[in-house]
Amino acid sequence: MTAPEKLQTTCCIVGGGPAGIVAGLLLARQGVDVVVLEKHADFLRDFRGDTIHPSTLELLHELGWLDAFLQLPHSRMTEVTVSLAGSLITFADFTRLNLRCPYVAFMPQWDFLNFMTEKARAFDNFRLRMRAEATDLLVSSGRVVGVRARTDAGPLEVHAQLVLGCDGRRSIFRDADEMEVIAQSAPMDVLWFRLPRRPDEALPFFVPGRGRVLICIDRGAYWQIAYVIPKGGVDDVKAAGIDALRANVAAMHPQLADRVDALQSWADVPFLRVQVDRLRRWYREGLLCIGDAAHAMSPAGGVGINLAIQDAVAAANLLGPTLRQGRAPSLAELRRVQRRRALPTRVTQALQVRAAGGLYPRDLDDDPSAHVPFAFRLFKVFPLLRHLAGRIIGQGVRSEHVR
Repeated sequence: MTAPEKLQTTCCIVGGGPAGIVAGLLLARQGVDVVVLEKHADFLRDFRGDTIHPSTLELLHELGWLDAFLQLPHSRMTEVTVSLAGSLITFADFTRLNLRCPYVAFMPQWDFLNFMTEKARAFDNFRLRMRAEATDLLVSSGRVVGVRARTDAGPLEVHAQLVLGCDGRRSIFRDADEMEVIAQSAPMDVLWFRLPRRPDEALPFFVPGRGRVLICIDRGAYWQIAYVIPKGGVDDVKAAGIDALRANVAAMHPQLADRVDALQSWADVPFLRVQVDRLRRWYREGLLCIGDAAHAMSPAGGVGINLAIQDAVAAANLLGPTLRQGRAPSLAELRRVQRRRALPTRVTQALQVRAAGGLYPRDLDDDPSAHVPFAFRLFKVFPLLRHLAGRIIGQGVRSEHVR
């Protein structure tokens, strides 16, 4: 058996997504020695969270990198307008946010991660290991003291004062002792695909239909489309065939009828099984989970990436001073991170499941425009509600700032 390579660090971060890279960068910036493990060879994966919210853009401003970041190709959305019951309703307006960038920027997540990684590499105490998949915890006397991983070069052991779990909704840490999951009923599942976009072409962002909803995101050269279906309905949709999917898209958006043939097979239509849940306790001695590892979000509002980054900022702010001294955070310090971020998580998940749930079909025969939640009808009458929704989506329930 090959002897494992061994690394010693202060904080080992598992997962190179938004939470992991941002946390690693902010800790390294404070002088903490950090090793980030990412199981893939690069960040190039389609249909991940591509929304950069105003709060994240404000974070980039606080770090002094906003102007450089905005040089990357992106599109902007200043309000969210949906087509409901035959009329257009704006339910989120970002223009009155007192921030540098009162809009949501759409950008491939790999561009965001590559940008942040480049900035992080400027710190000698930041180490990113690609193709390093964490497989198990290292535990001593009941305390997490590191992780085991597999790499192309063989086994790896990373010993650390703190392991930060940022490896998403299928986190290896969710099966660990003391990590009880509280599940909620997600209102939908999602099929993702892309279709070509013509220059200056515009489509409604949100259009409901019988048994489905289309959400169209302008990605410049193409439309990134979420085909939202009732929870558990994917087998019925696939049984109807790819021709039926193409016909449904063309019926809802006649402008796209001449392009739906780009969907050649179900290989062109990745499936996302939506889950909404959270850990009852995000931590144990030597371990803290944040982002989707701690609370899996629905794609509604695109707020999952925003919450993950806000978690990372809070964790770096609260734990950085202790880690900078080379000490392991106490349970009380880990608990402080969860306490700070638990309210935003609970409120956001409640809004996703309850308030927004009525916007999606209950079954494949249901037309969601027939049961538009009363609260959404009020958005046409009271503009203040649009600004409030814009604040919740754009800034989150509790904004975090770089110390």
